[in-house]
Amino acid sequence: MNRLLAILLLTLLPSLLFAQQAEIWVAPDGSDMNAGSKEKPVASLQMALRKVRELRRLADPSIATGAHIYLKNGLYALNEPVFIRPEDSGTPAAPTVIEAAPTEKPILSGGISISGWQKVKGTIPGLPKEAVGNVWMADAPNVGGRLLEFRQLWVNGTKATRAKDTPYPLMNRILSWNKQEQICWIPAPKVGDLSKAVGLEMLIHQWWAIANLRIKRIEVQGDSAKLWFHQPESRIQSEHPWPSPWLSKETGNSAFYLTNAIQLLNQPGEWFLDTKAKKIYYIPRPNENLATAQVIAPNLETLVRMTGTVDHLVANVMFKGISFQHSGWLRPSQQGHVPHQAGLYMLDAYKLKIPGTPDKKSLENQAWVGRPAAAVDVSFANHTGFENCRFEHLAATGLDYHKGVHDNVIRGNLFTDIGGTGIQAGVFADEATEIHLPYNPTDEREVCSNLTISNNLITNVTNEDWGCVAIGAGYVRGITIEHNEINEVGYSGISMGWGWTKTINAMRNNKVVANKIHHFAKHMYDAAAIYTLSAQPGSIIAENYIDSVYKAPYAHLPAHWFYLYTDEGSSYFTIKDNWTPSEKFLQNANGPNNVWSHNGPQVADSIKAKAGLQTPYQYLLNNKVRPDARWGINKENPVIVELVADAKQPIDIQRIKEVMIRSKVNPEALYQWENHYVIFDRVQDVFVLSERLKGAFPTAKVKTYYDLFYEFNRNNCATGPVAGEWDHTILTANLVADPKLQNEYLAYHATQFEKWPEVAKGFCNANFQQLLLFRNGRQLMLVISVPKGESLDKLNPKTTENNPRVDEWNTRMKTYQEGIPGTNPGEVWSDFQRVR
Repeated sequence: MNRLLAILLLTLLPSLLFAQQAEIWVAPDGSDMNAGSKEKPVASLQMALRKVRELRRLADPSIATGAHIYLKNGLYALNEPVFIRPEDSGTPAAPTVIEAAPTEKPILSGGISISGWQKVKGTIPGLPKEAVGNVWMADAPNVGGRLLEFRQLWVNGTKATRAKDTPYPLMNRILSWNKQEQICWIPAPKVGDLSKAVGLEMLIHQWWAIANLRIKRIEVQGDSAKLWFHQPESRIQSEHPWPSPWLSKETGNSAFYLTNAIQLLNQPGEWFLDTKAKKIYYIPRPNENLATAQVIAPNLETLVRMTGTVDHLVANVMFKGISFQHSGWLRPSQQGHVPHQAGLYMLDAYKLKIPGTPDKKSLENQAWVGRPAAAVDVSFANHTGFENCRFEHLAATGLDYHKGVHDNVIRGNLFTDIGGTGIQAGVFADEATEIHLPYNPTDEREVCSNLTISNNLITNVTNEDWGCVAIGAGYVRGITIEHNEINEVGYSGISMGWGWTKTINAMRNNKVVANKIHHFAKHMYDAAAIYTLSAQPGSIIAENYIDSVYKAPYAHLPAHWFYLYTDEGSSYFTIKDNWTPSEKFLQNANGPNNVWSHNGPQVADSIKAKAGLQTPYQYLLNNKVRPDARWGINKENPVIVELVADAKQPIDIQRIKEVMIRSKVNPEALYQWENHYVIFDRVQDVFVLSERLKGAFPTAKVKTYYDLFYEFNRNNCATGPVAGEWDHTILTANLVADPKLQNEYLAYHATQFEKWPEVAKGFCNANFQQLLLFRNGRQLMLVISVPKGESLDKLNPKTTENNPRVDEWNTRMKTYQEGIPGTNPGEVWSDFQRVR
């Protein structure tokens, strides 16, 4: 019996050996001289990969069904990127899996720990008085015999702020920009002398992108300061037309802040690296103890690089349960950072003197872009992936699947505290290729195809470059972006496409389905939850749940946000069954064959319920960053655009209506008083409408009323239904010239519902459906909506029935108001009549 058992075991032994996968164990306290067993682990992932590579090279039987590299708990401080090559590839039957040991949480870190903090005694030259006694100091680290420069610092896992001149979220506004001289005027900084501040920078907010500009020279002249900038960003910033510094009396000039000078260090959580003294200065937040705190600065820009070639791909390598932390990105400190869109920085850009290219006759600009560094960078790889990983505390892009990548998976990961884009995919434009040229390579193996991005939580990304996105896909094919949840994003949630062209290119058969996107566009507008560019035949955007667009405080155009936005050249899309709070969508210069159906608040609640993370991945929601309480949430409101005609040149009303129809505005939404014409309606793109009116009527003045500072609706009433159709009365008046009185008027309306509830009660009693107050400078526009067929003259007296407080309110308000030019003596409110 024993002899038979022995024979049986000998017979089965080879198959048992083959059924086992090779295991290599890694631990922070291991040694690369060890064998890599669980009991004697190696110390580095690089050595573990080498051991697996050798097993494959030698066709060791233990590798026949694959290899597992297990990382034990702890922080692995990398001094160079982990490089995964074609020789590290597995096979479909024998993959290489790099994963956390069971129940453990390993971290691959590109950072360096900073210790030895001491409280500064006395003063530091240039330090603000209010910071004296609050600053701590440590020696700046050296790497390879050189001072380590960095732009990020994390204290106990929370990103600290580079010293800046305004506390978050406040910013100042530029006074002017001279493109010919490449200079900018700003209000004189209210800090110490910055003329000798080495490394001083400006972050400027412009349209849909920010720019980081290194200041070469600052010269204060009275209450203003003149700025010059270093090259190459000075030339690029002043020569490129889109985006550029925003100058507007209606919405305010571009916002900015200054950063990176000891004179700006005055708030808890701020830090400054003095490269000359080789010291780091930091003001601790409450409850931070620098004697015990973990303080980390980034040393590496890329932690893991997985790269093959077009003929020799990396294949069948998976990461599971690994955390990637503490990457940096120094290009803004070395060459500035002037993005074109979605964080892709311009290498060269300028306006064409004679517009037009073979692909696009009206094109007026040229640009060539580069790609920000990624913490994990993948090119020329297939059947690879990342599951249950964490990408956090990263300076630029989190994970980038770039070129020549096929059949890969990004599933069930967390992306948080990332300065740039969370996930990037596909070629946008090579540095040698102008960005408007359609990309359709002869060798299609270059194209990013069949990438699945599924069930990831992307929260608090773009927190340095506000113009980046949660998921950015360039020229991709067969990509599936599904069941992700996205929130706390500076710009758009998902951006798919590049090139601004309706010409057929490499993109097709892409899917954006069942994602939950909310609390986005926190800083930049011309944004949407899902944004597309160019022709993408066979592509679908469906069953997404979109909500809660932030009120960006410094948006160039306060109404230029959207739930869905198909931009230039977008063609051959099907957009259906997406739940949004309203139908605030934009289709700008689209190509052919887009099909829109059943999008908006009427979409079934079951679609909302199914969007976002699926049940096995909802544990990730424990990491979701909460909405920022300092920001309001937008809702779509009608807008008011006023055209004031030259009294000597009558307006062709039919031409106004033609402009309205072209801009997809109801031509019945036109009202007139004397030489003033008002459009009041929901408008797809109010900026385009106003620009078309300016072009059609060059002698007229066009004003947009962005500031809706008071809103009453039936939700403020305890009873009474909302009428199905409304008639609108539009009136205009001026606030008096005294700024103090103007502010009092605004304050009364800001607190009316709390302090004067009788006024809203009067509106309810009169069956007002809504009452809106807009402002542009001193001029007010008042819209009162009543049920269709009713008369305002009949309903208005009901506001004061048994309600003397309304009479008191009206009397007070009269002290703040006066008629606009052209009204008769004693008249205040001028009444617009609908143009029939």
